[in-house]
Amino acid sequence: MLTSEERHIYRRHLQLPEIGEAGQEKLKAARVLVVGAGGLGCPILQYLAAAGVGTLGIVDADKVDRSNLQRQILYGPADLGRPKAETAARAVRRINPLVHTEVYGCRATLGNVRELVSKFDLVIDGSDNFPTRYLLNDACVLLGKPLVSGAIYKFEGQVSVFNYQGGPTYRCLFPQPPSAAEAPNCDATGVLGVLPGLVGTAQATEALKVLLGIGEVLSGRLWLFDALTFQTRTLKFARRPEQAAITLDTANRTDYADLCGVPVRSVSAAELQAQLASAQPPFLLDVREPHEYAAGHLPNATLLPLSTLEKGVATLPKQHPVVVYCRSGRRSTQAIERLQTEFGLANLINLEGGILAWEDAAMGDEVVR
Repeated sequence: MLTSEERHIYRRHLQLPEIGEAGQEKLKAARVLVVGAGGLGCPILQYLAAAGVGTLGIVDADKVDRSNLQRQILYGPADLGRPKAETAARAVRRINPLVHTEVYGCRATLGNVRELVSKFDLVIDGSDNFPTRYLLNDACVLLGKPLVSGAIYKFEGQVSVFNYQGGPTYRCLFPQPPSAAEAPNCDATGVLGVLPGLVGTAQATEALKVLLGIGEVLSGRLWLFDALTFQTRTLKFARRPEQAAITLDTANRTDYADLCGVPVRSVSAAELQAQLASAQPPFLLDVREPHEYAAGHLPNATLLPLSTLEKGVATLPKQHPVVVYCRSGRRSTQAIERLQTEFGLANLINLEGGILAWEDAAMGDEVVR
């Protein structure tokens, strides 16, 4: 039953015949897992909290970075360096103290995804990489949970709902993950700041429809949005039984190899500075794109973009320490995991926080060429 306070807060919902008190009670009892507290996760969490979804699980291993503030509107300058999941949970409680939050300051991985997904009624994918998207899909299919998916790139966004009442899964639409060279990367190319707000709000809308059992859910339909023209399209797609049958237990693990928990050693910016001043400095490997490298890189760093990683493996030292870096540490982690699992390299070290951490550590313009 709703309390008098809840009836007052959610009065506009109660006035809608499609929701009413019974619908609001459904929202109060609902448990929703939001994977990613970044650009998409911020509007998703805000609107679901305001709508009165009873429990919100928040999964994110990142910390707030200055470059996040352009689009991740739950955070401000005072939050820099703080864990996103915890900071987002505090923001949710400010929006609606009646909503319970469960914080998971980690990535969704092969080792924890089954336990995470099993605790919730609905999963919303606010991640920004393909391994996580396939991992969440396969876990949701195995455990029978609907998945609200969203993605953004530059000025474009898309939303769909998978595994809903026997409908198509993510693999029915995208049977195979793209190669590293084909995969879009907002970290390298940029994204319009307001775009995740539009797409994340659409995801929150679909989540509420699923929880309430109202409207026409985007199952078997892909909603596409172009911010430059403000045009939308909706594409229909069908369930493919052979793809819909793939679960966490039957999938090819290489589809989410980056999330299998391969240990990655790391070094801080301050530690790396000391190492570079030593008699035997480490080999520096930059896995960003050429235009990023040209804009500024660590001294004497070798460029080998993540998208063409395999082509330059033979040129890397096999015994001497190799410090791998990118903009924020994410692509370099992926590069190390691939080089370790596919090529057996054991001398790789990740620069924590990437070149952003290097610059924030105030190591001087003279060391960033």
